[in-house]
Amino acid sequence: MSPTDTQMNENNRVIIFDTTLRDGEQSPGCSMNLDEKLKIARFLDEMGVDVIEAGFPIASQGDWEAVNEISKVLTNSVVCGLSRATKKDIEASATALKPAHQSRIHTFISTSPLHMKYKLQMTPETVLEAVAESVTFARGFTDDVEWSAEDGSRTEEDFLCQCVETAIKCGATTINIPDTVGYSTPEEYAAQISMLMNRVPNIDKARLSVHCHNDLGLAVANSLAGVQAGARQIECTINGIGERAGNAALEEIVMAIRTRNDVAPFHNNIDTTMLTRASKMLSTTVGFNVQPNKAIVGANAFAHESGIHQDGMLKNAQTYEIMTPESVGLTKSELVLGKHSGRHALKEKIKELGYDIGDNAFQDFFKRFKDLADKKKEIFDDDLVALIDDEVGRDHDHIKFKSLQVQSGTEGPQTAEMTLAVDGEDKTAKVEGSGAVDAIFKAIREIIPHEDAKLQLYQVHAVTGGTDAQAEVTVRLEEDGKTVTGQGADKDTLVASARAYVHSLNKLVTKRQKSKPADA
Repeated sequence: MSPTDTQMNENNRVIIFDTTLRDGEQSPGCSMNLDEKLKIARFLDEMGVDVIEAGFPIASQGDWEAVNEISKVLTNSVVCGLSRATKKDIEASATALKPAHQSRIHTFISTSPLHMKYKLQMTPETVLEAVAESVTFARGFTDDVEWSAEDGSRTEEDFLCQCVETAIKCGATTINIPDTVGYSTPEEYAAQISMLMNRVPNIDKARLSVHCHNDLGLAVANSLAGVQAGARQIECTINGIGERAGNAALEEIVMAIRTRNDVAPFHNNIDTTMLTRASKMLSTTVGFNVQPNKAIVGANAFAHESGIHQDGMLKNAQTYEIMTPESVGLTKSELVLGKHSGRHALKEKIKELGYDIGDNAFQDFFKRFKDLADKKKEIFDDDLVALIDDEVGRDHDHIKFKSLQVQSGTEGPQTAEMTLAVDGEDKTAKVEGSGAVDAIFKAIREIIPHEDAKLQLYQVHAVTGGTDAQAEVTVRLEEDGKTVTGQGADKDTLVASARAYVHSLNKLVTKRQKSKPADA
């Protein structure tokens, strides 16, 4: 490849900045504990994400610890911590990021007239001073500093140019222009990026970044429009999770560039065959199921029911599929294991599915697999994935499900006898309820009182088809404005319900701890 070709190739490279663990986690109910964050961070690192925004270190001690621990384990991705434009915030990020092999401090301040007047109660002059001071201070800790203009899409052009020029002059190497409230359209957003490319004299010394929210359903379109106009970093999340209507979805961004490379001649480092696993891993972790018609990773994304479509698919798959299921890591579930399968075969299948389970976790997993195989004639890949996601990463839970006996039926009474291990000590309760599920949840509340927590959602769906399908249950709890979501899987729907409630309760404990102020 000639130097000119190499330069062109580098000029068309788009940095993928994943903020699932920071902006995504701010979604109501999407809080994660440390083990869950580490699991997702490692996966994103392996998948080829360039920058992982691991958290907001000053927000709480829990966030600081998560950023610090993630900094210790990643081998490829740059680890990023978010900071407001204050020395205390930036110092918290710097100390949390210290173990990272590559680190970035991301500092931001609002620049729109609306935010400056009502949120910050600052003048444009003092905001500009804060930009200079914060970027200069952050640059003292790392040479990789990103500066963001919060509510950038609603910022006046002249002032935005001033802020961007100042941030670059003070050492920012990435400039992010967020569409913070999802207000912009692709044409407007592209024009704004082009304007900065043309008007800011030192723009060649930094990379422009886009960060779009989905309030009008335009996050992906706006992000791609920004790249077409000259931006070379996209900030996004798995499954598009994020505050309000969410962020631009990483899987949609990456596959749009790959599939329509003729009109979007860019490239990135993402291994697209890992996208489906990333989606399922996050869905199980936070308890947010992807809708069936979700682009790229939805259950119906590669399903064809119409007779006309099916006929076309049989003749040539490209008639109705613009990408292959294999390109996003989707494979057909096949019956490969049963109750006579041994440990070695199960381990090999788990590796084939792309998972790595430690020896201790595998022993518990193997037992649950055997229990499932005794009850369920056909074991599919999705059954194993549901078991893995339900079992792995919960070694450090304060509360663990032990056993459940339920009496139900039309005559009543409906009762549940539940045993939980609370910090290693078994506790049992037997209560009556207005139904089996009500009795189960009451038993949990009797063992672990949490009167202020309200049940917001109870949802059941089948992992695979058939009457013997595993049930996957989602439970959402709310306490003092904090929302947590848990999931549980089991052949028995009532056991899955208990597991899901216990999972959400563990997350509530974590949320309480994270709400404590950081002492960084």
